[in-house]
Amino acid sequence: MAETQLQGRNLKLEITESVLIENSVSIVEQLIRIRELGIKLSIDDFGTGYSSLSYLYQFPFDTLKIDRSFIEDADTSYDKLEILQSMVRLAWNLGLELVAEGIETEKHYSQLKALRCESGQGYLFSRPLGATAMEALIQQQCAN
Repeated sequence: MAETQLQGRNLKLEITESVLIENSVSIVEQLIRIRELGIKLSIDDFGTGYSSLSYLYQFPFDTLKIDRSFIEDADTSYDKLEILQSMVRLAWNLGLELVAEGIETEKHYSQLKALRCESGQGYLFSRPLGATAMEALIQQQCAN
């Protein structure tokens, strides 16, 4: 950060749930030090793997990223829709930023918007981009 003059508040570190089960005491200490630098923390792929709701209060997260597997069939699976709605409410109630992964269709987007999901990512918006393509996209959007 010192080399690039980038401020911590402009960074967000995504952590997958599998990292959290290794040595939670040591990880909590490291995450606290990272947050002290102003860097925001996101729990990625929430709801998969070794997920535990206790992670949401044990670790200092700012953002909850809902795994794409809960988005994919939410329009046809009552159970997935109920779980998705519960995750959205949970994030709002805990004051966490919420990001839905795997938004691929307008239907996904509309459904998440109706649930008050404030942010999302997926192929509907863009395929993964390299640094050069990302820079060009940002310049194009700034020009508009």
